[in-house]
Amino acid sequence: MTGHSNSLIKTPRQLITVITLAFLVPIVLIILLATYVARSTPGGAAGTDAMNEKAIADRMRSVGVVVLAEGGASKLLQTGEAVYTTACGACHAAGVAGAPRMGDAAVWAPRIKQGFDVLVKHAIEGFKAMPARGGNPNLDSIEVARAVAFMGNQAGAKFKEPAAPAGTPAAAPTASVSGTSIPSPAPAAIAATPAASGSAQAASAVAGAKVNGAKIFASGCNVCHATGVAGAPKFGDKTAWAPRVGKGIDALTASVITGKGAMPPRGTVASASDGDLRAAVEYMVAASK
Repeated sequence: MTGHSNSLIKTPRQLITVITLAFLVPIVLIILLATYVARSTPGGAAGTDAMNEKAIADRMRSVGVVVLAEGGASKLLQTGEAVYTTACGACHAAGVAGAPRMGDAAVWAPRIKQGFDVLVKHAIEGFKAMPARGGNPNLDSIEVARAVAFMGNQAGAKFKEPAAPAGTPAAAPTASVSGTSIPSPAPAAIAATPAASGSAQAASAVAGAKVNGAKIFASGCNVCHATGVAGAPKFGDKTAWAPRVGKGIDALTASVITGKGAMPPRGTVASASDGDLRAAVEYMVAASK
């Protein structure tokens, strides 16, 4: 027999190639395996992105959520004060768009004379610039009535806050709002009624825009702008708003719609139209002048 080598490595170059692959292949496999595990494990790289849009929106939303305890299938109804804080105060705290100001006995007197039932009917159905149920369709009629009683009594009325109907838990908790309750608009936010020379239709539209802006602000914008969370310009803070006001309403509205910095698109009020968001911007800008 002649001596022939059965080895696959016949040259020094082949030997170097085999040694190099022996080092690289395991390293590549380890990297691929680690990447796969990180992406497929809850809380891994894909699960810890705290700055993605959804995560930011969820964190911001949780700051001002109104929490109501529930017993079984029955809803625990909010007190009048709680409803005022979360809905009515947006306009009644400072008399926005002609709303009777909280505690102003002279302004409330003729309304109190109309009677509790009439005031409750107006609050539930809406009256002039005031939207139905204070702009919150989720409020129960009893909750609305309780808010009317609370506001009326602050102005000298002797209304009795309605009790919960049979079958509903008797204890009505005061809604707790994490953070700060809706701030009162700055005096500058109370715009004058259009001149008599303007048409009644134009005056109604302006008043409606003011109320709508306040309502949108109270439904989500206040979560951050009430206290300046995540760098949001605080409501009524002239210094913080000054450089923003200079950009103009159109530019500010565009930023709200698309999102900017820590503020998610549409400012967590996803159901609001572009017009609604513009009204909210105008409302906040007016309060900062």
